[in-house]
Formats: sequence, structure tokens, C-alpha cells
Amino acid sequence: MFVTTRRRRRSWRFVAAAMTVAAIGAAGIVVFGTFGGRINVTPSEPLGLWRIEPLDRPVMPGDLIFICPPVNGVMRKARARGYLRFGLCPGGLAPLIKTVVAVGGQRVDIGADIRVDGEALPHSRLAVRDGAGRKLQPFASGIVPVGHVFLFSSFAGSYDSRYFGPLPLSGMLGRAREVVTYAP
Repeated sequence: MFVTTRRRRRSWRFVAAAMTVAAIGAAGIVVFGTFGGRINVTPSEPLGLWRIEPLDRPVMPGDLIFICPPVNGVMRKARARGYLRFGLCPGGLAPLIKTVVAVGGQRVDIGADIRVDGEALPHSRLAVRDGAGRKLQPFASGIVPVGHVFLFSSFAGSYDSRYFGPLPLSGMLGRAREVVTYAP
């Protein structure tokens, strides 16, 4: 009987320690998020903790940014299909973390891949269907409007401007900086 009681105490100590670690971790994430941090749980960029930093200059191609998608029919459909996660942006969407590949005034041509001002973008092949077999409609080619950005991720399954087009810079939260990440 004494051995059983000792085992129970050890089990409860383990459970209490695990709950304490989980609570501290959750509190840390909440505090981190309060001060400009975000957690990326999609494979478009490395998984983990990211910080949003102010951008003290105009956005340029190559910048990795956090941006809130606009609330429109395309984004609602994307959310319904599971391409976008729930978050604190307008419309209940999570901010996107993507690389800017074109800014206002640049030409983007979408065919089998993406071309920006005539130059092919590596790893930009278009998918015809999503992972569930549903047809994907590419965005039409054209000039990126002033005040907008064309976003991209080299991850093959990324839902980016290839499919939804340029996004307004008014939704940009800032530059994305890795804090603690893991690239699977």
C-alpha cells in the first residue's frame, strides 16, 4: 500500500509539473503576442515564433511581411476551403506571412509560372488543383496597382497572390522577423 501511494504522488507531481510548464508556455505566448509577436503554423514560411517589426522605408521586392488579407469574396472562399486560418485581422482572418515579389507599377504575368517584369520567379509553378482536388483559379496577369503588393511563397502548396492577386498595403502589419523557428 505504501508503494502505491508513493507512485500516485509521483504521478501527480509529474502531472502538476507538466501543467505548470504548459501554463508558463501559454502565458509566454500571450505576452509575446501582446508585444508584436506571431506564431506561424503554416509551411509557407518556417514554423514557430515571429516578430512584427516596423518598416521604416517603402516596401520593396524581397521583403518578408505580415499583412492582413482584405475582407472580400475571394478571401471568404479561401477561409471556407481552409487555405486561411482564423485570426485577429478584419473578417476574423489570420495575417499572412509572405514575400513581396512585386510592388505598384510592376508587371506580373501568370501562366505555368510567374514572371515579374519578364523574369521568371523560381519555384512559382501554378497548381491546377488544391490538395483536396478542388480547382484553383489563377489571378489574371497585369500591372500591380500603386499601393498594392504581389505576394509569394516558394512552398508548393502556398495560397498567395498567384491565386488572389495583389493586396493593398493598407493591411500591412510590418516586416516579419524570425525569433524561434523550425523549417520542416
